[in-house]
Amino acid sequence: MIAKDMLALGKKSSVIREIFEYARVRRGEIGEENVFDFSLGNPSIPAPAVVGETMQKLIAECDPVSLHGYTSAPGDQGVRQKLAENIVARFGVEAYPNLIYMTCGAAASLTITLRALTGPGDEVLLLAPFFPEYRVFTANSGATPVVVPCDPDTLDVDFAALSAAITSKTRAVIVNSPNNPSGAVFSEETIRGLADLLTAKSAEYGEPIVIIADEPYRELVYGDVKVPYIPAYYDNTVVCYSYSKSLSIPGERIGYIFVSPKMAQAGDVFAAVCGAGRSLGYVCAPNLLQQTVAACDGTPPDLTAYDRNRKLLYGSLTEMGYEAVEPQGAFYLFMKALEPDASAFCERAKKHELLLVPSDSFGVTGYVRIAYCVSYEQIERSLPAFRALYEEYNKG
Repeated sequence: MIAKDMLALGKKSSVIREIFEYARVRRGEIGEENVFDFSLGNPSIPAPAVVGETMQKLIAECDPVSLHGYTSAPGDQGVRQKLAENIVARFGVEAYPNLIYMTCGAAASLTITLRALTGPGDEVLLLAPFFPEYRVFTANSGATPVVVPCDPDTLDVDFAALSAAITSKTRAVIVNSPNNPSGAVFSEETIRGLADLLTAKSAEYGEPIVIIADEPYRELVYGDVKVPYIPAYYDNTVVCYSYSKSLSIPGERIGYIFVSPKMAQAGDVFAAVCGAGRSLGYVCAPNLLQQTVAACDGTPPDLTAYDRNRKLLYGSLTEMGYEAVEPQGAFYLFMKALEPDASAFCERAKKHELLLVPSDSFGVTGYVRIAYCVSYEQIERSLPAFRALYEEYNKG
């Protein structure tokens, strides 16, 4: 009567969600100001004013039956046209509306894309560190997730390990830059290296290997850091985009899939995307949100608060003696645990009311993820706890 694999999945929350729920209970016990919850990547800055203004204008001026009605299954044609034009203008690559599929956020984009491209017997390469749900999304398509270890010193792509992991069964590689959990951004050199390797391996095995570019953090970068747009470097690319982070609207669940027109059999790939969306029930993303993001696409987020948090947290922790990867994007700090067992380290951190996420589910051992999309005041209040935790490990 019940699918056993789904029952097991439903009874076991992700580590991140388990910590988030623990924080909710703990706040009720000792007060919100005494719990330092760094678990969830939930944007803490408001959406740009234009988002709310656009929604209000649409509701006030548009025909309500049309605005709240169904669009075509892949999305409103005018919205897809606008987004295609924006991709051309912003990134200088070809893009067409008939190769864009509107979705309910990045999770739907990834799930649809994996179902469209892979099945039983196929393998999908996950470049560590990676978002833990990639495993779930890949398994849902019937494919096998294969973890590719990163360079331990830089957390960049280990090309020797990646080359060794590619087989005749490899159908896709998920690339997430800016990265969750590390905050790292792949350089142009890295992306070119990926493109060259996958081009050679595709020729060797006689089957295109697709890059699935997961890009919810594209606009969240600091200083002069640039995020290479992968379709400009590699033809066989599908972009999975979400506005959750760039426009601070994670609860609205809106994004899109973009199939590069240069990829092999692009039309059939898009048809498979449409078929996967249909089979999974992911059709006709909310029309109000489609119209909103079409008007707001490319609006730059105000990263002042995140950057201030980033500098305070990274500067303070490294001054104390912690080792961490300096984040170039997103809103995560990836810090080395003070013992090999990251989960044990996180349990000891709980005694100081520090709620951190161990790195094991991200495909890397010995690190913790700290989401600094919180108030500046929380970070300030947490610093004595971080210092006490460090001193606990470094007595004498």
